[in-house]
Amino acid sequence: MKEWNRTSVTEFILLGLAEDPNLQIPIFIFFLVVYIITVTGNLSIMTLIRISAHLHTPMYFLLSHMSFVDFCYSTSITPNMLANVLSNKKTISFAGCMTQLFSFAAMGSVEVFILTGMSYDRYVAICNPLLYNAIMTKKTCAHLLGGAYVLGFAHSLLLTLCMLRLSFCDSNEIAHFYCEIPPLLNLSCSDISLNVVLLNFVTGSFILGPLAIAFASYAYILKTIIKISSASRWTAFSTCCSHFICVTLCFGPLIFMYIRPKSKYGMHHDRVASVFYSVIVPMLNPLIYSLRNKDVKEALRKIMPPKVW
Repeated sequence: MKEWNRTSVTEFILLGLAEDPNLQIPIFIFFLVVYIITVTGNLSIMTLIRISAHLHTPMYFLLSHMSFVDFCYSTSITPNMLANVLSNKKTISFAGCMTQLFSFAAMGSVEVFILTGMSYDRYVAICNPLLYNAIMTKKTCAHLLGGAYVLGFAHSLLLTLCMLRLSFCDSNEIAHFYCEIPPLLNLSCSDISLNVVLLNFVTGSFILGPLAIAFASYAYILKTIIKISSASRWTAFSTCCSHFICVTLCFGPLIFMYIRPKSKYGMHHDRVASVFYSVIVPMLNPLIYSLRNKDVKEALRKIMPPKVW
């Protein structure tokens, strides 16, 4: 910590997704549409869960917080990216870059732990249905959510503080469309060994640990579903299907970005993966839960005019 941020860089240049000027307008339109759908979908899920009494259950309580996190996650990245796409000066201040890094890292980490909590909720619902109300109490949900937010923000704070200790002396061009950690490390002119260890070990643990819990939960769920009658099997499976899809969409790109061998793919592949998990996944999550979930569709029918359906 002796060389705490003796940086001469006051702002960074975000190179974005493509240098071809002809692609800027299509990229802007695409991501604007995605962002509008993301905001509308997640705010709708949050509102629907709040006003629909039959959705006041532990699973939907956790889902409403996941929608809130997806909204914050996308908002920490997409508006700045949209502004830069149409701007000749694609810059972000050093303070703004560190704030963005903290925000998206915090929201991404919190979502990982909320998905893990939802896996536990589905495990209890399928494997111990008679004890569900006794186990998944308001206190249990509060502990799951509190733990998700505390661990997520602690992880993000640790990453940000370790980034602040680095010096940036020469190049300020980030080969990305937001302040992602790996391209920032490539720009540093100081020793990044501590940051690399932190990124590999701590972030790897924060991804693989929750993933192991989620898959263990689904292993027990699958074992239980196989034993029940065929008439009830699909009903039990359908209650977990939406969540399992969200787990796969969330963890897959994160593993590609942070756990794969760094020499296997180039920065172009990292940008593609980043687009998927930072922009596309927050849009898909509310769509998955609204299109595949009978309770959500029933709640929508009750508040929508009949002609809509």
